Amino acid sequence: MTTDERDETTSPASAGERIAKRLARAGLCSRRDAERWIADRRVAVNGVVLDSPACVVTANDLILVDGQPVSEPERTRLWRYHKPAGLVTTHRDPEGRKTVFETLPADLPRVVSVGRLDLNSEGLLLLTNDGALARKMELPSNGWVRRYRVRVHGEVDPVALQRLDRGVTVEGQAYGSIKATLDRQQGANAWLTVALHEGKNREIRRVMDYLGWPVTRLIRVAYGPFQLGTLEERAVDEVPGKVLREQTGGAKPVLRPKVDSRPAGEREKDERLKEQDQRKKAAPVRHGPAKGNADANRRRKP
Repeated sequence: MTTDERDETTSPASAGERIAKRLARAGLCSRRDAERWIADRRVAVNGVVLDSPACVVTANDLILVDGQPVSEPERTRLWRYHKPAGLVTTHRDPEGRKTVFETLPADLPRVVSVGRLDLNSEGLLLLTNDGALARKMELPSNGWVRRYRVRVHGEVDPVALQRLDRGVTVEGQAYGSIKATLDRQQGANAWLTVALHEGKNREIRRVMDYLGWPVTRLIRVAYGPFQLGTLEERAVDEVPGKVLREQTGGAKPVLRPKVDSRPAGEREKDERLKEQDQRKKAAPVRHGPAKGNADANRRRKP
């Protein structure tokens, strides 16, 4: 296991984590940006200005960026977002096109996307404030199916669609099994349901072009267990924490436990009361008077 893999699997509070990851989890920037900040000597740990990202920090370290303390990271969270066509899934676009992240609600923390949808694709895009969770959810080894509604131009051959289940190679690029079914043919256009496990860059568009049916609309309707449902275009909806933990195998909060701020006397009193309750529960239960006591009572009667 590599050092980076250990960073992903150990608990940040107990074993520490790389400074770039810590800054990213705090919602300040990406890991790449954090490394640039360190190179610009903007980051200090316990009063020492860093000149290298090879620094592991724990919950007890004081981290400053531009002289300001870094706040505790939020718990891991996940949102469903209905992406419209015409937005790119990136934080900064060199061509100046409008991005998904520029259109999100102002009260949303800094988030990253789970995978991407290209410029002209629509539908379900998952967003999270935890980069490690995003990478975990993108792995094909999860077995999560990505489902799409796809409109193509041309008369579709159902037999050709069935052959995609065995995989296909297009211009030297091998694609895995694609399950595609014809929903309906409407004149020169057809609607398909397409399901795949990996979702390489522009995979559906390239495969359909190869078959002679250019894609005119592509809508992602599901990503693993998460569904687009009736979510309106551009709407954002947070996935409940319980559902997130159940579906991702334990995405747990990353905040440190809250400190009990009550006076020591009150805390000690509560501890004593808890101990007394425990002793009462542990004491044996008597269901009636002992036989000897019953005989003695009968002898004392006149």
